[in-house]
Amino acid sequence: MDGPVSQGLGLGRRLQGLALACLLPLAVAAVLFPLRDRLSLVSDALLLLLTVVAAALVGGLLPGLVAGVVATALLNYLFTPPFHTLRVASADNVVSLVVFAAAAALVSWGLGEVERRRSATIRAATLQAATDVRTALLAAAGHDLRTPLAAAKAAVSGLRSDDVELDEADQRDLLGSADASLDRLSALVTDLLDLSRLQLDALPVVRRATAVDEVVVRALDETPAPVRVDLPEDLPDVLGDAALLQRVLANLLSNAVRHGPTSVVARPRDGHVEVCVVDHGPGVPSSQWEAMFAPFQRHGDTSTTEGLGLGLAVARGLTEAMGGTLAPMPTPGGGLTMVVRLEVAP
Repeated sequence: MDGPVSQGLGLGRRLQGLALACLLPLAVAAVLFPLRDRLSLVSDALLLLLTVVAAALVGGLLPGLVAGVVATALLNYLFTPPFHTLRVASADNVVSLVVFAAAAALVSWGLGEVERRRSATIRAATLQAATDVRTALLAAAGHDLRTPLAAAKAAVSGLRSDDVELDEADQRDLLGSADASLDRLSALVTDLLDLSRLQLDALPVVRRATAVDEVVVRALDETPAPVRVDLPEDLPDVLGDAALLQRVLANLLSNAVRHGPTSVVARPRDGHVEVCVVDHGPGVPSSQWEAMFAPFQRHGDTSTTEGLGLGLAVARGLTEAMGGTLAPMPTPGGGLTMVVRLEVAP
């Protein structure tokens, strides 16, 4: 999250820390003031020092220093004789105030340094993750993107060739091969673009009442194998984006039919509708469920179908962009069920 997003989050935390630095010492002093005759100056100082720690933990060095200044002024004005003046009569109290101010500054600096190092670690980890994604993308693009492109080019070149006499059946075969290859290439590029937009939080989402049965029918048109459908007639509409929900279900169905007989089941539950894509394949161990949703993963898929392993990652991202959830669960009798959960439309 390096860049404008992380800078915005850092500024937000700093502003929260500054607000805490100004208000928390005042609140603690208001609580301690009625107890001034019962508590020693050391107790008052320790309790006010906690406000410095809190401000520095939230906002870093600057809020900690501001809290230290405010707390030192309150300790002097309200709790150090003579009261209600900044003059200090006792040399011991002067030492106490100086030590308190120094301790507040050291605590603020220490906690600010910890926050700085933590932010640097997060930035380094984010940059490394981005590098890993780019490396994986380049490795995948070296084969998975060029394979359908090469197949389409070979088919078109065959159609244009004057060296070989093609009958009508051969021409249909070459056109079908080119069309299928370009469809696969289009799907791969679409997944890449969607994943990029999801990572940048730049995907347009229009949430409105959406009929699940209509979306399921359109998603089935993109599925390369027969699928059993079980949808109740009184299934309520969901709050979602029809186009994105179609993409989600199409990705899940395309993934499921490669592993075994597949069905789509939907049911209302607790103000939501759960759309389940059920396959009866070998299944996936629960310890590996989350890994399936990482980009460029094709867990358990031994088919020769081209793909970058983005289908599940994109499906989860699109579902969450609509305010829903996508989670796996075991299929009774063997297999894996993907559950898309969306709110019922008001």
